[in-house]
Amino acid sequence: MASVTDNPQGIAKPRSNAERKLDLGFIWLTRIFAIAVAGTLIWITIQVAIQALPAIRQYGLGFIFSTTWDPVRNEYGALPQLVGTVFSSLIALLIAVPVGLGVAIFLSEDYLPPRIQMILVFLVELLAAIPSVVYGLWGIFVLIPLLKPLGEALNANLGWLPIFSTPLRGPGLLPASIVLAIMVLPTIAALSRDALISLHSDLRQAAVGLGATRWETILKVLLPSAISGIVGAVMLALGRALGETMAVTMLIGNSNNISPSVLAPSNTIASLLANQFAEASGLQVSALMYAALLLFILTLLVNVLAQLLVSRVQRI
Repeated sequence: MASVTDNPQGIAKPRSNAERKLDLGFIWLTRIFAIAVAGTLIWITIQVAIQALPAIRQYGLGFIFSTTWDPVRNEYGALPQLVGTVFSSLIALLIAVPVGLGVAIFLSEDYLPPRIQMILVFLVELLAAIPSVVYGLWGIFVLIPLLKPLGEALNANLGWLPIFSTPLRGPGLLPASIVLAIMVLPTIAALSRDALISLHSDLRQAAVGLGATRWETILKVLLPSAISGIVGAVMLALGRALGETMAVTMLIGNSNNISPSVLAPSNTIASLLANQFAEASGLQVSALMYAALLLFILTLLVNVLAQLLVSRVQRI
């Protein structure tokens, strides 16, 4: 709504009572929505914590460091699932960040005609719309058979390394991590591209004017200038990878053991919840809720770290 008329004197026209009430109403509406979102988050946290309280009282912090998950004897520990959650996400980022950043650079620079470039942007973002169960089925019927010969070769030739100390016999940490990398790739690529194309064109022109090559401009000028957006994209992708459920459940092997090998089966908290919650009863439900609370805290820490990193990078 305009508050200045197009009169020759440029005199500001007083705002009417209706306009003021509309502005005030919009402000309060956004406040209510913001409070509702925060309230919903707090309510979910409280409900999960209440359900987890019996397990918290019985196991305490020992639940985090125990490796036993035995519903028959009511002995529960979430260390293997925590390790699997963190390592599958980190391996996925190791794969997705270089690829996603490369895609973002390619799609933000004038390497292709604009029409073809937009088609590629659409296809990359379309990866985020594919259901996770489809990724899981693709991983089972395509990815794992492709990885088996590679896993056997790595185990035969580099088996003395702990990360290749077991053969890949089927579902495992590596297939799950690769599918996770594909799933978070659109997030990294799209947000990093947005950060790059939002930079002012004067940066490119100034770098070229000083004699920098195209790649020197990208690596030494554009990427440092867009680093806050790129860091935010990576941390957002990490948050999604930590909570991914269906595709990981189908591919990770669901083994409650800790192994240094990336070729061995593993497990995550989200997969544990998906597999056992439907048939759980008694203390097992509380233990699963305790594990869900740990996942919630882990995701919260990732988001807090993301905000701190972005804020710190912006000040540099």
